[in-house]
Amino acid sequence: MNDYMEQEEEWDREVVLDPAWERQQKKTFTAWCNSHLRRMNVQIDDLEEDFKNGLRLILLLEVISGEKLPKPERGNLRFHKISNVNKALEFIERKGVKLVSIGAEEIVDGNLKMTLGMIWTIILRFAIQDISVEELSSKEGLLLWCQRKTAPYKNVSINNFHISWKDGLGFCALIHRHRPELIDYHSLKKDDPYTNLNTAFEVAEKYLDIPKMLDPDEIVNSAKPDERSIMTYVSSYYHAFSGAQQAETAASRICKVLGVNQENERLMDEYEKLASDLLEWIKKKKPWLEDRSLSEDTLPAAQGKMDEFRGYRRGEKPPKIEQKGRLETNFNTLQTRLRLNNRPAFMPTEGKMIGDINKAWKGLETAERGFEEWLLSEMRRLERLDHLAKKFRLKCQIHEDWSSGKVEMLQELDYKSLSLHEIKALRRKHEAFQSDLAAHQDRVEQIAAIAQELNDLEYPQIAEVNTRCQVICDQWDTLGALTVKRSQALDDAETVLDRIDKLHLEFAIKAAPFYNWMDGAREDLGDMFIVHSVEEIQELMDAHEKFKKTLPDAQSEYDSIVQLANEVVQIGNQYDIKCALQNPYTALKVQDITSKWADLNNLVPERDEALNRETYKQQSHEQLRLQFANKANVIGPWIAKQMEAITAVTMSGSGTLEDQHHYMVQYDSAVNQFKPNIDELEVISQRVQEAMIFENRHTEFTMETIRVGWEQLLTAIQRNISEIDNQILTRDSKGITEEQLKEFRASFQHFDKNHSLKLEPFEFRCCLMSLGYAVKEDDKAQDPEFNRIMLICDPNGTGYITFQAFLDFVTSEVTDTDTAEQVMTSFKVLAGNKPYITADELRRELPPDQAEYCIARMAAYTGEDAVPGALDYMSFSTALYGESDL
Repeated sequence: MNDYMEQEEEWDREVVLDPAWERQQKKTFTAWCNSHLRRMNVQIDDLEEDFKNGLRLILLLEVISGEKLPKPERGNLRFHKISNVNKALEFIERKGVKLVSIGAEEIVDGNLKMTLGMIWTIILRFAIQDISVEELSSKEGLLLWCQRKTAPYKNVSINNFHISWKDGLGFCALIHRHRPELIDYHSLKKDDPYTNLNTAFEVAEKYLDIPKMLDPDEIVNSAKPDERSIMTYVSSYYHAFSGAQQAETAASRICKVLGVNQENERLMDEYEKLASDLLEWIKKKKPWLEDRSLSEDTLPAAQGKMDEFRGYRRGEKPPKIEQKGRLETNFNTLQTRLRLNNRPAFMPTEGKMIGDINKAWKGLETAERGFEEWLLSEMRRLERLDHLAKKFRLKCQIHEDWSSGKVEMLQELDYKSLSLHEIKALRRKHEAFQSDLAAHQDRVEQIAAIAQELNDLEYPQIAEVNTRCQVICDQWDTLGALTVKRSQALDDAETVLDRIDKLHLEFAIKAAPFYNWMDGAREDLGDMFIVHSVEEIQELMDAHEKFKKTLPDAQSEYDSIVQLANEVVQIGNQYDIKCALQNPYTALKVQDITSKWADLNNLVPERDEALNRETYKQQSHEQLRLQFANKANVIGPWIAKQMEAITAVTMSGSGTLEDQHHYMVQYDSAVNQFKPNIDELEVISQRVQEAMIFENRHTEFTMETIRVGWEQLLTAIQRNISEIDNQILTRDSKGITEEQLKEFRASFQHFDKNHSLKLEPFEFRCCLMSLGYAVKEDDKAQDPEFNRIMLICDPNGTGYITFQAFLDFVTSEVTDTDTAEQVMTSFKVLAGNKPYITADELRRELPPDQAEYCIARMAAYTGEDAVPGALDYMSFSTALYGESDL
């Protein structure tokens, strides 16, 4: 006996029982004894009197123990009675019960307190001690059983064996939980204990064969009802309800087995078809995605390719994603059904395993990512090439216009026939040209740099570019050499330097730089630009505004240059000196300055208009970025939140599996209702790509990350629904309770530290040890038992254990499943214990479709006692489970 039993059995003869408790115990214990004695057609009316001689006490012990006690004494003397009572007490002590302060004399003398103590000891030993619930026994086990059974009833709270039962709802809940047809529980009221108690006691006595051991008045009117009386009565409920459940009928078992077989065959055929279709589609699409060529090396051709790819992403791929998810769901459901029904695992046709499909799908997505990256890179390159080519042609045209006739000018020998004054003027003119030549050096270097970049980017018409660049560079070298040669020739004519016209010299000095400045300004004003943000166009606007602020100073410089030319004309006209009108120091004329200045002033508003147009364009692009970012910044966190919610439902395990399934279906509905937001974002993304917008600083999300998150969310929901369906199927087929499922899930999740719904071998070993399996703690040691379990839970050698595999294993260890022998026994029942069965018997006992299923597949019975039309149900039962021999 354990300590609890020893404590309960101690009966202090000096302590006086509460009279109310004594009455309750006497009535309850009398009813309990009669519930057993009635098997022998014996009844007691008074505990004090009827057990004095020990005869009925011995009879009670024989009934409840099923053992034979020593033959009692039949005399009526006191020593005969004491001898009989002692035989009963010795039998109780041999059963491991320690009797304290209870002697045969007290029983014979009719001591009610000692008699009650003795009966309570018997009740503890034979009615309560053997109760065991989750490693708890006796009182604690019985209390836990009551709490478990009444947990779904919100107005019932069982915490003890006294006041928790006063309102009577606890008794009614126990009956309703096991036999709901006997009590209309929802019509009961907590504030009507008499009705509740009388209802429970009368129903228990009438339908459950449990005698009425308690008095409603004593329970209701007692501040604390007698605990032993309540425990005695409640233990009768436990024994009444904890018996084995009646087995399912033979016809029901066969219907279930055949239905499972038919559904499994349908799922196998559907899997093979879906796998073949999906693999053929992937095989067809991969070569297209791996093609890295354009019909033409132009930006429109690349944009057309992008439109084609976008159509594939939106229209052709989504149905295939759904098909892949359905394929995996069907495969997992099929394998689960096969394992749960002791069928061999389904092996798809070679090359159509889930691993093969995932490998092919991964290859498709890799090709898809590579194709998109290449296409975007090509579009950027072609855009850059187009811009550089236009810029190259513009700079070449400006340089060629400037250099036109310069070689011929430098090759002239005009200085040999001029006067000294003209030679000196020619000298100054050549110095001005040298200054002009130096000013054009930067433009030639820019042309060469642009040509080099076009070469690096593989411009299609690079031969034309290289030829033109080479001509300009060769011409530039020639100009340099001719300039040095002419300068040397003019040095020989130093005598011409005395006749310098200061006005012409000042004009030349001012006009050439100003003219070059105007050339540079015109080039800058006409320069094409490409920008990708509001900030970049703002920088150009700022630079242009800065340039416009220099125009007043330029206007003053222009006025001074024109004034110099006007003064030359004025002096020439005044003194009638025609040669004075010719400026010997520069080829520039005031008309050139005036014309170019007018052109420059016309280009300024044109530049303003171009920059304003680009500003509006970039602002529109910014609005597109904000529009995409605002939508993506809502959708991205929403998807993450849904993923967290789904994970929380899966990990918490709260509620029943049907509740979790309901939550997942609600999430699926909510996600489908959210789909228009994804479509709207796709439209915005298309507009962003069409606008050639490649970066967005307002959001961390891209359309690709949103698509991946969305696809993962859809897959997670479908996978969880499938897993919950499989768990429901496991629970229903294995006959396990929701509480057991929750316990299995809690054990699994305790060791699933990263919440991946998978256990590594070491984690799985620890989980098995926590459940009491005899596996070794050291994972490096040889452990045949653990290897056996791993082979069951991970037959494919993936290196991890899923929750479904774990659940299949533990439920197979603790529950009974249909076997070929059980199905054969069921058929034998339908056949009336004959070794064969007829088609008429199958049609009479089974639904039509399943009866015909059996008839079509059963072989003819060939035994000696065969009759016409006899069918062999034994070989058919064996074939259902893939067994060759029972």
